[in-house]
Amino acid sequence: MEVKFKLNPERGDIIQEYDIVFEDKNKHPITMKRRKFIQLGTTGTLAMGAAPTILANSRWRGANDRVNVAVIGIHGMGQTHIREYSKLKDVEVAAICDVDENLFADRVKDLFTSKGLQKPKIYTDLRKLYEDKDIDAVSIVTPNHWHALAAIWAIQAGKNVSVEKPCCHNFYEGQKLVEAANKYDVIVQDGAEQRSNPASQSMAKYLHDGHLGEVYMAKGLCYKWRDTIGHTPNEPVPKGVHYDLWQGPAPEKLFSQNRFHYNWHWNWDYGNGDMGNQGVHEMDVARWGLGVTLPTKVSAIGGHFMFDDDQQTPNDLMAVFEFPNPNGKGEKKKILQFEVRHWITNREGALNVNNTTGNTYMTSSANTVGNLFYGSKGFMSKNVNEWKTFMGKDRDPGQSGSGLGNHYQDFIDAIRAKDQSLAKGDIIEGFYSTALIHLANISYRLGRALDFDPATMKFKNDTEANAMLRRDYRAPFVVPDKV
Repeated sequence: MEVKFKLNPERGDIIQEYDIVFEDKNKHPITMKRRKFIQLGTTGTLAMGAAPTILANSRWRGANDRVNVAVIGIHGMGQTHIREYSKLKDVEVAAICDVDENLFADRVKDLFTSKGLQKPKIYTDLRKLYEDKDIDAVSIVTPNHWHALAAIWAIQAGKNVSVEKPCCHNFYEGQKLVEAANKYDVIVQDGAEQRSNPASQSMAKYLHDGHLGEVYMAKGLCYKWRDTIGHTPNEPVPKGVHYDLWQGPAPEKLFSQNRFHYNWHWNWDYGNGDMGNQGVHEMDVARWGLGVTLPTKVSAIGGHFMFDDDQQTPNDLMAVFEFPNPNGKGEKKKILQFEVRHWITNREGALNVNNTTGNTYMTSSANTVGNLFYGSKGFMSKNVNEWKTFMGKDRDPGQSGSGLGNHYQDFIDAIRAKDQSLAKGDIIEGFYSTALIHLANISYRLGRALDFDPATMKFKNDTEANAMLRRDYRAPFVVPDKV
């Protein structure tokens, strides 16, 4: 048991801190922080004996001290990250980083000073941020093409990392990110927020315990209204934008608004389409509930329909994955279906039929986003915060579950306890789910079904497809072979 002592200036005594470690019912270690106040004598010495060494002016060391977080990327979801971390006890967003200097003034005013919070440090280059010894953790909310490299560099710099979904822009990057997370002694959290939700946790337990019978198929639904992005011309880089840093690992191209804020999602150099944007949440839930990792076969068809614009990625996509199921009956395999729809569509799933209120990023009057699971005893319908089952051929209502968690709090809890399991989003799980997206996009772009070997993590006898598992990098923004 490690015991630490600190001077408590408010009370004029000594705080004694120590850890109690025990195991939960699943044999997982749990660390509980304890504090004890020790009165000082009139001479300023400990009333109980000799004075200990006092840890003065030290930065974050334990559960009762502040965790300094930096948020990298503040245009879109980065604002949510700032708000959520700022709500947590003894957590400070101590720095923000973005390549667009035009964002800083409004973000500092709206998210910090107007709320009585201290102004954060400001960086435009994440490499400089990683040199800051006062930063304990970083939350990476950049475009997809920066996710893995930004995370690997942060891990190598000794920072705890939460990286937004998808955790990698291609398959190879995901492999390297997992290697880095395993090598260095830091917490690495994948941005699959539903892993923190009690609804998702009880869903997975219900399915894995066999209550729906043999679960042979899962479906991910991403029916999210997406209008045309139109055409935008090449133009000079706006003042205050560090465009070379923004492009980072991607090929060098002229600046255009449709390759910049948000619409980068629909360009292959930076994004992965809507399956790799909104859809990655549902892909993760589908794979989790089905109890699979990497597939043996993948086939994806679709297209970019209706619009004449700059979008490269499909706005309608149907992907099917096949997984081995040695313990199953029949053909001993499982199927995962995933579908992206972008326009007028029917509802699908029992929890989305009458949803006309409570618009969020996951459910709205315009969108249908969620999952379906099919088993030998019935089926399950799930959205972000609840699931219901319908049993037998009459589809009688069965068990259900609900509940939202806090992915940001889980990250901080994991840092304080130095316990990766508390992060509720292990990077290996993020890689597996994101890998399915990359395999499907490769199938779509090649226009054919593909056979994949989970053991070698390569396509079988397919040089053309294997070449698409990684990209060429623009120096010095190179994802290293050795992390």
